[in-house]
Amino acid sequence: MDLAILEVFIILGVTIFLFVTELFPVDKIAIFIIVSLILLGLVTPEEGISGFSNTATITVLALMIIAVALEDNGVIAWFTDGLQRLSILPLLLLIPTFMFLTAGISAFISTTAVVIVFIKIIFQLAERYGIAAGKLLLPVSFAGILGGSCTLMGTSTNLIVNSVAQNRGVEKLGFFEFAWFGLIFLVIGIVVVTIASKFLPKKNVSERLEVDYEINNLITTVTINSNSPLVGKAIQDTFLFKDPEVTLLKLIRNHVVTNAPGRYITLAEQDKLVVMADLENIERISQEENLTRASKALQTTETFSKDQKNKSEQETKETQIQLVEVLVLPGSAFVGSTLNNLKRLKLEGALPIAIKKRKNIRNTTERLIRKDLNQIRIKPGDRILLEITQTELNTLENLEGIVILKMHEPFKAKNNKRKYITATILLAVIAMAASGLLSILASSLTGIGLLLATNSLEMNKIYHKVDWQIFFLLAGMIPLGVAMTNSGADLWLSEHLLALFEGRNNLFILGALFLITMILSGSISNNATAVIMAPIAISVASGLNLPAKPFILAVMFAANFSFFTPVGYQTNTLIYNLGIYRFKHFLILGGILSIILCVAGTFLLATLL
Repeated sequence: MDLAILEVFIILGVTIFLFVTELFPVDKIAIFIIVSLILLGLVTPEEGISGFSNTATITVLALMIIAVALEDNGVIAWFTDGLQRLSILPLLLLIPTFMFLTAGISAFISTTAVVIVFIKIIFQLAERYGIAAGKLLLPVSFAGILGGSCTLMGTSTNLIVNSVAQNRGVEKLGFFEFAWFGLIFLVIGIVVVTIASKFLPKKNVSERLEVDYEINNLITTVTINSNSPLVGKAIQDTFLFKDPEVTLLKLIRNHVVTNAPGRYITLAEQDKLVVMADLENIERISQEENLTRASKALQTTETFSKDQKNKSEQETKETQIQLVEVLVLPGSAFVGSTLNNLKRLKLEGALPIAIKKRKNIRNTTERLIRKDLNQIRIKPGDRILLEITQTELNTLENLEGIVILKMHEPFKAKNNKRKYITATILLAVIAMAASGLLSILASSLTGIGLLLATNSLEMNKIYHKVDWQIFFLLAGMIPLGVAMTNSGADLWLSEHLLALFEGRNNLFILGALFLITMILSGSISNNATAVIMAPIAISVASGLNLPAKPFILAVMFAANFSFFTPVGYQTNTLIYNLGIYRFKHFLILGGILSIILCVAGTFLLATLL
């Protein structure tokens, strides 16, 4: 083995390890890959940054930008209007209906954007009609992935595999060339998931937030009595600032609520303090500091309403306080920040109460954190419990990068004209790409130009709402694929695979490639898997003197079909982080589906040999 090949394998191994353990965000890992490849001389500097200008990378970016316009102008929500009427259907009909609709939209629009909209719809159905969200969320995620596998623009994986194939001299894939394979896989997926849905949990998300976050007996309102030692003292000089077991959430003085009051505020008689502490500490401080325990903070809204009889009903409603749980999405401005930065992120009226850190390979159990919140770094998939006023809630609903896991009416586009223009432009993009009049890249860039020209898209929305981690991931992984080719690592792997499977028929080798790709995609991202496995697939086909298309299609489908873990595909990770499903639900139901699709895919693609 040449030294260059060994170096590539070391970088590849470290990359997989970093992806699995999530020691760093994927965009940082991508930069590490580029720097390592250039410093070791495995790629030239120009090749090292080639991922940023690669056709697949720019096409994925363009499609994400179009998805921003579709979501912002209410087009996706418009496509799903009327779904609440389906609540009368039994689950055995509701599940396949939702899966079919999700798949149909995901074939042409970002799967993640579509699934996020369906998450909101399912939560509404769960709260209004008692439908078990656990029976629908995972099927919808699976359907989005299956639907995206039906067209060339359906997923970034498809575009990456097509780009790698073209760079290696393989004829490019047509827009609908593999659609009939995808439709068969979709039908199989709908049937399997519907039958197996009885094994999915019936629970809903956060039926009672105060119970779910275990704060019902932790948040209490206390009143400062006239002879309390706290009177006249600044907050920083009291236990409220010094005791790590007690957290001061808000100060109420003369019906004015101050969230997270500053340390220099001087306390006065009859001030109400909303504190978070366990029962033992509450009793202790009440006695030591001469405080009177009142109703819990969760009941303070009712108290405020009674005290504000002289205020207008509208004003009372606007200042009413409630608990809201939000899910942090990939690409959100929250990612990497601390909860202390909420004010900077336009959430002055939101007070963080607790956070549930997402599950991953290193931490398979969800972690509930209620202390030192200001020091906690936020990651995609984290759930945050906020106490917020109705006025700020209206702002929160339109904030980018989060989903409110609580029933509210979905955001409606204020400008119906823009909604129709955006939908028309989407159809034009699809028509130009599908007909071959323009490439997907050219048609999507044209679509962006039209969206900007018609004021249906704002540049600041692009900067804030696009998931730049995906862009950097692709830009970093593509040079790794180049390094595999430059060093001969792909040929070395393909030769050893062929030697390992010597004497086996072509069907077996195709199936083995499908299975290996699927397993790898279950550990790292689907896009990274596609970049790694596509060159190997082409080399294997060349070594067998067989057409390359069935092998690159095997990689494309298998990289998407990692249903047996919540790690490989972004929508599965989002669903998993909602706290409804356990790893076993993906392992069992997703594993069964993955095995069936692997077998079916092998035999279907073998018809192209």
